[in-house]
Amino acid sequence: MKTTRPTKKLSERWLGPFEVLKKIGSHAYHLKFPQQWNSVHPVFHVSLLEPLKKSTIPNRHQLPPPPVIVEEQEEWEVAQGMDSKLKRGTLWYLVEWKGLNKYPEKTTWEPASSLTNSSDLVKDFHTLYPGKPGPNSSRV
Repeated sequence: MKTTRPTKKLSERWLGPFEVLKKIGSHAYHLKFPQQWNSVHPVFHVSLLEPLKKSTIPNRHQLPPPPVIVEEQEEWEVAQGMDSKLKRGTLWYLVEWKGLNKYPEKTTWEPASSLTNSSDLVKDFHTLYPGKPGPNSSRV
């Protein structure tokens, strides 16, 4: 996988964790990737996978994942939408980022136009909160 690191030697050895959707044959697994990774084939041979090892150190926090690189631009994966508002005719969402949800100060207001890769999460948000401003809102 292409990263923003200056050399391959400094890149993460493993990415993930990823959910296993199903076993394909006896030596391959179909993985669930973030929507931003739609150009990466999700089936991998077992030799390229490692099981997740939980930390044995109590109260140890895992570092947030690095951003995903899409067309040479950093992109973070949305964990969930928390709120929405209309500001000067533009729809904005309060976004919690995946891997940073332990850090409330890392939530940010983002314009709806920057969440095009997270349309399923936006739909889920409006299903849970139908009274909040959404794409078809006329309130200003």
